Amino acid sequence: MAKSSPAVPTPPGAYERLAIRVQKIINSTGAQKAKAALIFRLPDEPEEEWARLLEEIAENDNVTLAYRDDGGVQIFWVVPKED
Repeated sequence: MAKSSPAVPTPPGAYERLAIRVQKIINSTGAQKAKAALIFRLPDEPEEEWARLLEEIAENDNVTLAYRDDGGVQIFWVVPKED
């Protein structure tokens, strides 16, 4: 029986790297306390992937996006109270 070679993990694509970066910002202690985060698209991040990520974030309930003149996007969220 032939052994298969170990799978080499594929590096994350542009969208995955962008999502991981933004997730770290949103999950930071300061952002969690303020229930807000300010994000910017980096020059090497594709505009299409940036737009896709913002669209997916905006689809969440209790989340508001505010587009700033400097290109940043302020994300605000409300954590609903449990009954």
